[in-house]
Amino acid sequence: MIGLAAFFCVGCETTSKLPPLKLVNKVDIPRFMGTWYVIANIPTFIEEGAHNATESYELDKDGNIEITFRYNKDSFDGPVKEYHPKGFIYDRNSNAEWRVRFLWPFLADYLVIDLADDYSFTVIGVPSRKYLWIMARSKTMDEKAYANVVDRIAAQGYDISKIQKVPQR
Repeated sequence: MIGLAAFFCVGCETTSKLPPLKLVNKVDIPRFMGTWYVIANIPTFIEEGAHNATESYELDKDGNIEITFRYNKDSFDGPVKEYHPKGFIYDRNSNAEWRVRFLWPFLADYLVIDLADDYSFTVIGVPSRKYLWIMARSKTMDEKAYANVVDRIAAQGYDISKIQKVPQR
């Protein structure tokens, strides 16, 4: 349980030698809600072997975010894994900085570091740069757009050699 708690506290770790991630200027929260397909990531241990990964967001009555993270383990037909963390908008001016609770009482940073003008893709990062999620509204992403996103991620100090594509079908 301690190991799990430590994992979920990824946003709590010290990142003093790294500059802060540059966040998007503004996130329209109602527009951001809905289902996103995980195109690629720097995975956490629970995401290793994920196929068909999606993350869905829904505003609750208190203005917090109900999250459903779902995927098939190890193959397209593998067992379905589903998690239900809760998101809290931390910076209500930009809506680009959230805290996510996977396990009480720990909160992890969840930072919107890239977002298409048409909300067709987004990138979520953490200050330590240990984890990353590139997500899109469809199961595929244009290769040129993907390459441009990866270039911007590299400019933010991420080790792009750790990015793994997530199989979608």
